[in-house]
Amino acid sequence: MNINATLIGQAIWFALFVFFCMKFVWPPISRALDERKQKIAEGLSAADRAERDLELAQEKATANLKESKEKAAEIIDQANRRANQIVEEAKDAARTEGERLIAKAQSEIDQQVNQAREQLRKDVAVLALNGAEKVLGNEVNQDAHTQLLEQLAAEL
Repeated sequence: MNINATLIGQAIWFALFVFFCMKFVWPPISRALDERKQKIAEGLSAADRAERDLELAQEKATANLKESKEKAAEIIDQANRRANQIVEEAKDAARTEGERLIAKAQSEIDQQVNQAREQLRKDVAVLALNGAEKVLGNEVNQDAHTQLLEQLAAEL
């Protein structure tokens, strides 16, 4: 065998092998590599978007938390103001009720004082009649002297 013929034969078979690989093997491999490259790029892009979305979500959560704390503080402040208002209303109601009870008690006291005065006047009139009867020695006619007794009771 001749080395030149072998070398040329091998070169031809190598050229056919390269042509076959370029025509049938290389395109699917190239396509798979391109698809893989595209998927990696999409994955990196999705990761960047997810990172941005995470930052936005954290900012939004922080803003919501701050707003919630402000609302809670406002609600607590309103509750404290309402509690103070209720306490003041209760104090006013108690003060009004106390004044009413004092006025009622004062009225009852005045009424009892007047009744006691009337009773005392009657008792004094009876004592005065008894005293006058004893001094005069005879019985004083109460029916005859009713007007005089009423004047005496009014003066007392």
